[in-house]
Amino acid sequence: MALLEICCYSLDCALVAQQSGADRIELCSAPAEGGLTPSAGLLQAVRRMVTLPVHPIVRPRGGDFCYDEHSFEIMLDDISRMRDTGFPGIVTGVLGEDGEVDLPRMSRVMAAAGNMAVTFHRAFDVCRSPREALCQLADLGVARVLTSGQAASAEKGIALLRELIGIAGTPIIMAGAGVRPSNIRLLVENGIQELHSSAGEYVPSVMRYQHQGVSMSADPDADEFRRYRVSASAVAEMKAILSGHTEN
Repeated sequence: MALLEICCYSLDCALVAQQSGADRIELCSAPAEGGLTPSAGLLQAVRRMVTLPVHPIVRPRGGDFCYDEHSFEIMLDDISRMRDTGFPGIVTGVLGEDGEVDLPRMSRVMAAAGNMAVTFHRAFDVCRSPREALCQLADLGVARVLTSGQAASAEKGIALLRELIGIAGTPIIMAGAGVRPSNIRLLVENGIQELHSSAGEYVPSVMRYQHQGVSMSADPDADEFRRYRVSASAVAEMKAILSGHTEN
């Protein structure tokens, strides 16, 4: 049966994903940024309370994946702390100025990770040459690549995903971006064996008093009175579809 990884932005999300049938968790902060390195407190809480394999993301800021020396050193320090805390894997990625995999820095990432499984995240979807990059990541020992097939969604990138899966001796291809119950069968039928989904939804704040017109976000139109969570029903439905696909 294909493996289902759920992207979680809080301890509550991780617990919901676990209870609803997820196989693995990618742990992040900052959903509006597409996922940033989680705090030390969140990492410790998840280690205490979640029994599923948890792979934290190591991404010090939003935006592109070409980092200055200070940011990269912070990444290496975070990786070392996650390794010493006992996490089985991490999710990260570094590109050079011309859109290539930054091989010297990724070599340092692999050394810092030690025995942790390394997933190269969707930096892959903005790299210059995905086929060359995949082979380079294989040589580095990267375990898997999270990718939409360089498209807006995994469903739209299915042709490249199929091609990448067919390149022998390369990392596991994990399809992510827009993975939902409505398309998960299609992805599996095209050879995808690992799927990544946020299964996310926004719900209203519990606050009864809501002072409008003041935003804490860089986006002045952001809604401060809603919060992100993992949908238990979406995770359970995807898991049921995957289980049924195996039986069929």
